[in-house]
Amino acid sequence: MTVLLASLLGLLVGSFLNVVIHRVPLRESIVWPASRCPKCGAKISPLDNIPLISYVLLRGKCRSCGVGISTRYSAVEALTGLLFGAAAYRFGLGVELTGALVLIAVLVALAGIDLEHRLLPNIIVGPAALAGLALSVLAAPAAWWVYVLSAVAVAGGLLGLALVYPGGMGMGDVKMGGMLGAYLGPYAALAVFMGALAGALVGGALIATGRMQRRSAMPFGVFLAFGGLVVLFAGREMWSLYLDFAGGA
Repeated sequence: MTVLLASLLGLLVGSFLNVVIHRVPLRESIVWPASRCPKCGAKISPLDNIPLISYVLLRGKCRSCGVGISTRYSAVEALTGLLFGAAAYRFGLGVELTGALVLIAVLVALAGIDLEHRLLPNIIVGPAALAGLALSVLAAPAAWWVYVLSAVAVAGGLLGLALVYPGGMGMGDVKMGGMLGAYLGPYAALAVFMGALAGALVGGALIATGRMQRRSAMPFGVFLAFGGLVVLFAGREMWSLYLDFAGGA
């Protein structure tokens, strides 16, 4: 039941994240006006704003102008719902689950914005980092310093890379790395590694198929979000496997 409720909550949160992804880069309010079609400006009624269901019933088109609705909206809703349900199954009820749900929502929003606008807004990253520190301290009060140190260390490491390779990483990525440290503690370094690995693989594939130039910029925030989600769910197990492998070797 908890997993089902979390999944339904995730669908609703995903619908709101679509508003965030669309409006924050444009410096528009995320609470007013009500949801509107980005093409014709017609107000979207509550019945046409039900996550996933409305998209199917409307056959992916605006009721007023008939213009197609981006599949990104349904993808964000479905992904957030699935991740919320998985988090409820993984962590159970408690402060740890709250922190996981907040991190998931933030990472989905940042990935969506970075993919479309090559931007990681401070107005999301900053408050999210503070929320992450607060939730992490609530979950493990005795280890509060670990999360503070992790946030500073990961951000500092990425800042060093940004200074050495200024074309490969932006300050938004640096701040996002620090935010991951606030939620994941020392495992944030593993998240950065996983993100960098995923980025290298995807970039290599795109270059090999001629779909991207060798010096083209990539939205690294998307891959940081991917690494953060992987480590959120499996970071401890991955690190244990590595230690077992290293010890056996």
